[in-house]
Amino acid sequence: MKEYEYSEDGCSLKYRIEPEGICVTGWRGQGWMARIPEQIDHLPVTAIDRKAFLSRKKLREIRLPVTLRSIGDWAFAYCNYLERVALPAGCVHMGKALFLDCGHLECVEGICRDRAAPEGAGEAWTPQAGRLLAAGLIQMEAYYLLEPSAVGSPDWLRKWDARLEAVLDAEDQEGYSRQVLCGEEDYGSTDLEAFLQAKRQKKTRLAMLRLLCDEGLGDGLRKKLEGYLKAHTKGCASEESWQVVLAEGEIRPEYVRLFLELGCVTRENIEAMIRQMREDQPQLRASFLRYRQEKLGQGDFFAGLSL
Repeated sequence: MKEYEYSEDGCSLKYRIEPEGICVTGWRGQGWMARIPEQIDHLPVTAIDRKAFLSRKKLREIRLPVTLRSIGDWAFAYCNYLERVALPAGCVHMGKALFLDCGHLECVEGICRDRAAPEGAGEAWTPQAGRLLAAGLIQMEAYYLLEPSAVGSPDWLRKWDARLEAVLDAEDQEGYSRQVLCGEEDYGSTDLEAFLQAKRQKKTRLAMLRLLCDEGLGDGLRKKLEGYLKAHTKGCASEESWQVVLAEGEIRPEYVRLFLELGCVTRENIEAMIRQMREDQPQLRASFLRYRQEKLGQGDFFAGLSL
């Protein structure tokens, strides 16, 4: 079938004309965003072909049109730095492994036709649900959660939470034997302790995300997630919740607020935490010094001046 090319804003789309409308078969551009139009040559864009955006390393955001009805297999696979996708809630066919190895994906935004919205499209689900969806696909490998018409519903949230509990309850060593068999070429390391640490850090991030995006979160699971974070703070047998805050707290202040609110910082461990902070983490240090003074009653005038 004959292919055509459409260019706009320095980007180029390859497409073919099908009975239902336009099918995008490829994309080329130098920018960080790909915005697919609703129409090309007065025909609606209704499909994204398999592998259409495969391995587009520069892409950070993809915005798809509300006219879309199907997305082919591996359409966005190996877009390693992709962070956000705007996905139409009316899309009825989702191919397999759409976001394979898109490890930086943080939010899948749902859009639907809304004449009241400035650009004709409104939100189909909340930003919180969009963050949960991205984590469900990337961190929990639960592609059955990619149901645009159900995202954010009570039943969908129950499915998300069930998958989260399964991930939390799994043995930390699960999957290590496969990593050893595949070797360093695929995974970069076969060190058991590094594997266990990475697994617990993954669980920590998922627990933090669900507590921060707590729509529909039951009391039982909430207590379980809070308990997991407290059980892996500084001074415990393993310290992954603290390690995540130390590594990412400067750019994710919501992690720091949650960590402090849950009581993961105590009189016994706060000094050791502060000593581990680097000079390029002033906001993180300031939060902990303020907490020490206001909540623990341990002020340090000279440390405050050093900020």
